[in-house]
Amino acid sequence: MLGNDRLLVQILLLSLLGACLWVLAPFVSVLFWAAVLAFASWPLMRMLTLRLKGNEALAAGILTGGWMLLVAVPLILLGFDLADHIRSLNALIRDLQVDGLPPPPDWLANLPMIGSWLVEAWQTVNEEGTAFFVRIRPYLGQVGNWLLVHSARIGTGILELALSLVLVFFFYRDGLQLAAFVRGVLQRLIGEQAADHYLKLIAGTIQRVVNGVIGTAAAQGSLALIGLLIAGVPGALMLGLLTFALSLIPVGPPMVWIPATGWLAWKGEYGYAVFLGIWGMFVISGVDNVLKPYLISRGGNLPVVVVLLGVFGGILAFGFMGLFLGPTLLAVTYSLLGDWVIKGTPKVVPSTTSLSFPAQKESASE
Repeated sequence: MLGNDRLLVQILLLSLLGACLWVLAPFVSVLFWAAVLAFASWPLMRMLTLRLKGNEALAAGILTGGWMLLVAVPLILLGFDLADHIRSLNALIRDLQVDGLPPPPDWLANLPMIGSWLVEAWQTVNEEGTAFFVRIRPYLGQVGNWLLVHSARIGTGILELALSLVLVFFFYRDGLQLAAFVRGVLQRLIGEQAADHYLKLIAGTIQRVVNGVIGTAAAQGSLALIGLLIAGVPGALMLGLLTFALSLIPVGPPMVWIPATGWLAWKGEYGYAVFLGIWGMFVISGVDNVLKPYLISRGGNLPVVVVLLGVFGGILAFGFMGLFLGPTLLAVTYSLLGDWVIKGTPKVVPSTTSLSFPAQKESASE
């Protein structure tokens, strides 16, 4: 009878857990990003809490407000800037339909092998004029539909980001209790030693990905801003922010500095075009090959290739959530296989990333 009662309780608990997951399913990505943001910036939360003499709610509110200013303001500025560019593009298309193309630039004819062909194609398009736009109108409609669909996705992503910035307050304020709860659940499932080992492994992996991916993106965005300002490209701040965002995906920054280099050449600024091309190739894109592996490899014995494959494969499999899910899954699996091969119990590996939230509680209370 006692065994039947225990079985019923277990079934009830599993049913409740499934129902809770069902309720939270629409907010999985929002909760995930809020948790990652809180974890990545937890040293700031710990320092601010100590300075505020243990007032966790006030520290959480200050950090949340800071994130809103740091993220929301650039997004709003970027949105206005994109709207201006879209209006300018529409005006340019109308002008081309009425006045045709301007004369081809002199440097176009001087290009080796393809220069004369490009000039001839330019003149052919200019002579056909309205007929050309009539032929490409169906394709413009398809492009417009594609932009509409992806604009909706971008809008959904921005909404999720805004909601995650609100929820991060609760992860800051209740982070200690959440960490203790997760640790307790894992200790009941796999034992105290194994729970501490894998918590440290997950924490270290996420911290290295944050340092490597986000840190490298920030460096590339800053370097792009410097190069664009030197070259005199308009909208350098917005392009720098766009470089930061595109740095999170492979081969992202060239999507910014290559068109900017082409624009400078179009305007006849050949010196600045050469400078920006060299700066983009060897500085903006080159830093990704040096800084990211260095930051990812610091403070851990996990192979860098495992983390990098987890980052790229995770993005392809799970979207931007895979930026952290991918390397975490590979790291845990790699550790589990290693423990299974040596047939030993998991050994607690010292990590520079600390998950000792209770220690913070004691320090804050002091």
